[in-house]
Amino acid sequence: MAKIRLYSADLSRRGMLKTVAALGLTLAGASDPALAARRQKTQAEVEYQDHPHGGEKCDNCEPFQAPNKCRTVSGTVSAQGWCKLYSEK
Repeated sequence: MAKIRLYSADLSRRGMLKTVAALGLTLAGASDPALAARRQKTQAEVEYQDHPHGGEKCDNCEPFQAPNKCRTVSGTVSAQGWCKLYSEK
């Protein structure tokens, strides 16, 4: 009587490698500040507002790109806006 295989070794190996690769990328993103910083945050994540916070505003922030872009926040931002990632130039 022939032995019946309940799974495919190739599929299991492929699935395991995909899982390990995905886990490695996730852990790299969590542990590498440079990699994590490359992903733009949503305006909600950074509590963006379209008006200044005291003297702090986007046009005086390091990642701001005139006239209305930011390297760390997605979407259009106001030069007069502010978020919790503010970093003075």
